[in-house]
Amino acid sequence: MTNEERQSMKKFEAKVRQVIAQFRVLKKENSDLYAELESKDSEIARLKADLEQRTRDYNNLKLAKMIDVSDSDLKESKQRITRLVREINKCINILSSGVESGENN
Repeated sequence: MTNEERQSMKKFEAKVRQVIAQFRVLKKENSDLYAELESKDSEIARLKADLEQRTRDYNNLKLAKMIDVSDSDLKESKQRITRLVREINKCINILSSGVESGENN
C-alpha cells in the first residue's frame, strides 16, 4: 500500500468514526425524544381521564341541583299553582257567564 493510499485510508477511517459518533448522538437523541413522547402521551391520557371524571361530576352536580327542591321552594310552587288554578277558574266563570249572556240575547 502506498503512502497516498494509507492517507486516504486514514481519512476514510476518520470520517467513518465521525459518522459513527454522530449516529450514536442521534440515536441517543432519538431515544430521549421517544421517552419524552411516551411521557407526554401518559400525561395526555391522565388529563383526559381527569377531564372525563370532572365532566361526570359536573353533570351529576347539575342534575342534583335540578332535583334538589327545598321545602320552601315546594311550598312556593304549590302556592303559585293554587293561584294559577284560581285565575283559570275565574276566567272560565267569566267566559261561561259571557256565553250564557250571549245566548239569552
